[in-house]
Amino acid sequence: DIQFADAEDGHDFGGCRRRYYRHSLLLLRQAVRTWAGESPPVDFVLQLGDSIDGQNARRGESESALRQVLEVLGQLPVPVHHAWGNHELYNFSRARLVHTGLYSRPAGGSDGPADRECHAYHCSPAPRLRLVVLDTYDVSTLGTDPGSPRYQESLRLLREKNPNEDLNSPEGLKEPYFVAFNGGFSQAQLDWLDEVLKFSDENQEKVIVAAHVPIHPGASNGVCLAWNYEAALSVIHSHGCVVCVLAGHLHDGAYCLDTHGVHHLTLEGVIETPPDSNAFGTVHVYEDKMVLKGRGRIPDRVMPF
Repeated sequence: DIQFADAEDGHDFGGCRRRYYRHSLLLLRQAVRTWAGESPPVDFVLQLGDSIDGQNARRGESESALRQVLEVLGQLPVPVHHAWGNHELYNFSRARLVHTGLYSRPAGGSDGPADRECHAYHCSPAPRLRLVVLDTYDVSTLGTDPGSPRYQESLRLLREKNPNEDLNSPEGLKEPYFVAFNGGFSQAQLDWLDEVLKFSDENQEKVIVAAHVPIHPGASNGVCLAWNYEAALSVIHSHGCVVCVLAGHLHDGAYCLDTHGVHHLTLEGVIETPPDSNAFGTVHVYEDKMVLKGRGRIPDRVMPF
């Protein structure tokens, strides 16, 4: 969660957490310099969503803010895989995001769901290793034409679970994650994921899943959680290949090892990281474990398979 904006420092929606909008770009540059100097060299970079802040839309600076972030990431000679977060969708429609540098789904049609606006896809960055990027706003009111079936169905689901006047408020909700700044998975995306994981099972691959919104309550604060996280977990747990789920969205970060042996790691946000620290890491993948070498707020972590 870089959430860059060319703006003075501010605070989160609760007014108590400082956000370093302008400085987040400097922290990104530090991360890129570190990755560029890694030995052995990194194979790819994951940007887990919310690359720019929603206030850019109000300021008319969405395009320029995104260009600055992508220019820094573009200094890397390796692929950058992007998850879409709520702040991307505050700035751009889904239809527009398809035509930006945040659309990292490959040009071919066989790597993701039939819906090209669904930013889910998979690739194999190394033998017997597969990366799956999920779209946790496939079902969402964000970035979608209010007259579209996607919007209408998403709003119906949200209002069914959240009677609050402010749909971003979890106050009094039995399921507090049914707020507008979260989203969920369509059945088509879940069916596609099931097929991808079936392939990985059959080919004895290890799978790393990346998404913006956490999909396990243990890697969440109970609010920052995908609407139908249980459906996503059910698909993942019906296969043996997934070893780790990486997410953002919750700026405090979180971690849990679930009952099926899957690691769920939610990374701390850059946007709330003081200028004298940072929030990124390098993951080294081995046959039997992943080792995270964290920087700044990100702690080191060993995740055995």
